Amino acid sequence: MSADPIASAPPVVDPAVRHHTVYYNSACPVCDAGVCAMRARISERDVEWVDVHRHPERLAALGLDLESVRERLHLVDADGRLQVGATALVTTWSLQPRWGWLLKPLRLPGLRTLSSWAYIVFARVLYRWNRSQGHW
Repeated sequence: MSADPIASAPPVVDPAVRHHTVYYNSACPVCDAGVCAMRARISERDVEWVDVHRHPERLAALGLDLESVRERLHLVDADGRLQVGATALVTTWSLQPRWGWLLKPLRLPGLRTLSSWAYIVFARVLYRWNRSQGHW
């Protein structure tokens, strides 16, 4: 009796299914740690992770500026829309099967505005610190 070749075949991934692409800067130790934590929890089939420190050429096709991506997380969602900062972070975290729900309240109108402002302030401070430490 031979094994069923269909049962042992790898799952077929539909190439028409679009996924998210996250653009981040691994030269920033805080950003790198955050992305490593997310990568451990999110399927590689759902997200393509682009490290702009190692692959800055990937930004040209999108017209993105390297310094902007060094300062804030960028994501192109499954519909092809660009998300930046807190919105990109919330979308990325929401892809985690167990923990994504924790950030969903940040999508509510008042909290969305507050979290966006907090993210911008934190990102600017972190960006300046990284530059002063030579993390480029």
